Amino acid sequence: MTNQETEKIKVFALGGVGEVGKNMYVIETGSQIFIVDAGLMIPEDEMLGIDMVIPDISYLMDHKTKVKAIFITHGHEEHMGALTYILRKLEVPVFGTKFTLALLKEELEQANVRKSDLKEVDRTTILTFDEVKVSFFRTTHSIPDSVGIVFHTDQGAIVHSGDYKFDPTSIGVFSTDIDIMAQVGSEGVLCLLSDSMNAEKPGHTGSENQVGQEFSDAFYNIEGRIIVVTYATNIQRLQSIFLAANESGRKVGIVGQKMTRVVEIAKGLGYLTIPEDTLVSYNEIMQLPSNQVVMITTNHQGEPVAALSKIAKGTHKQIQVSQGDTFIFAAASSPGTEISISKSVDLLYRAGANVISGGSKRFHASGHGSQEDIKMMLHLMKPKYIVPIHGEYRMQKAHAKIAKSMGMQDDQIIILEKGEVIEFTDQKASYGSKVYAGNVLIDGLGIGDVGNIVLRDRRLLSQDGILVIVVTLSKDRNEIVAGPEIISRGFVYVRESEQLLIDATGIVKDILDKCIKDQIMDWSTLKLSIRDSLNQYLYEKTKRRPMILPIIMEA
Repeated sequence: MTNQETEKIKVFALGGVGEVGKNMYVIETGSQIFIVDAGLMIPEDEMLGIDMVIPDISYLMDHKTKVKAIFITHGHEEHMGALTYILRKLEVPVFGTKFTLALLKEELEQANVRKSDLKEVDRTTILTFDEVKVSFFRTTHSIPDSVGIVFHTDQGAIVHSGDYKFDPTSIGVFSTDIDIMAQVGSEGVLCLLSDSMNAEKPGHTGSENQVGQEFSDAFYNIEGRIIVVTYATNIQRLQSIFLAANESGRKVGIVGQKMTRVVEIAKGLGYLTIPEDTLVSYNEIMQLPSNQVVMITTNHQGEPVAALSKIAKGTHKQIQVSQGDTFIFAAASSPGTEISISKSVDLLYRAGANVISGGSKRFHASGHGSQEDIKMMLHLMKPKYIVPIHGEYRMQKAHAKIAKSMGMQDDQIIILEKGEVIEFTDQKASYGSKVYAGNVLIDGLGIGDVGNIVLRDRRLLSQDGILVIVVTLSKDRNEIVAGPEIISRGFVYVRESEQLLIDATGIVKDILDKCIKDQIMDWSTLKLSIRDSLNQYLYEKTKRRPMILPIIMEA
């Protein structure tokens, strides 16, 4: 690679800024593009019927010959969940650690994505792409084998922190490579892209070891059946649950395919140690006395909120609430899920259960660094520029405030929107031209076939319902053969609104008669006339605007 090719470096986000989830960051150096993470996002409430949201990779597809690699920082869905869709379009190698690739391989097999090039890395790996070197450092997170990534360019290092916190009690695959991070910082960091999820929270993030002790104490004191709802990939928490269950003489049953597979993978790699005879099958756990039972569950995506909601509503296939059950919701509520959790907890109490919810710090320690952890990261890396990522806008702003308290100037702190490009030339940053960065909505087997217009229609249907007007016309005889018949769904209760619908039918008949008399038999004109007249009439009578769908058939 020539100096001319590397004199400008572009950094931008296709997701993961101004939102929680859908993480995807791009480093473009001359003729090379490197992608960090490819995550999904749980749909927002107004995305009716949508299963998940992934980044739009139109820019990457337009420059696919330049894309050299995808790097995955860790195995959470919001960082790698989009790969089952993206790897169908981009045939590039994916680099990740042992546990990350084990989870990814499982997901790709289930999605029938057979052609994929997965390459394992660890803290000692150094990759070379022309003149850009890529190295890694371990971080402490709620999942094993989490890493930060360093792109060594001719202008200095561009560092992606990964998800992290600083916890001296975490060891092995959960430990932090502070020595490597300090060395990278001493060699010069041009730009640090750093996790912002807990930037609003003061102090240090708590240790998972403290959560383990809380599980031990609780399991001794709870008399009935215990159901723990948590993230499938939080291996440290699962380890604490298995140890606490063994100490208190309880057996553990895993409920749900996602949780079962993650436990199998973690156990097979030696990242999860299960005491002998502690883990039993679902059938066995159902035969045991309630005071000997611990059940662990999550939903099919490894996310616990939906699982808690299903159990509370009585729609879960394997767990029904019984009097005296204790539910431990060992997870924090993500933005937008607070109402769902609150309603679920209320329903569980009504069913006679006791609930210890995720708001309790006793049973949850975040995997993301709080304000003092962020200061530690800045101290180690000493970046020339800081780009707060992975979080909603207010979290990015809080991160920026921390950076300023550490002596960084306003022009060194860059808060990106999706698609905004930062260009580095001679180690100086400036804004470049924007790239397209939208959402791709996944609904069932449909990928991107649901857009804003479809969502608008779904919102209209959910708010005011639909009226279907069916009529059969004869063009030869210029007359109505059958109808008009009006079918109401979600608009009014027909038995109590007979006169309204009779009047509406009359309006439609008058419109058709007038059009026939004037020899206007163009279907689109007839439909538009029906919609306009009915819209006005129904709004005057009900102050509602249902979707009006005229269906005209020809005899």
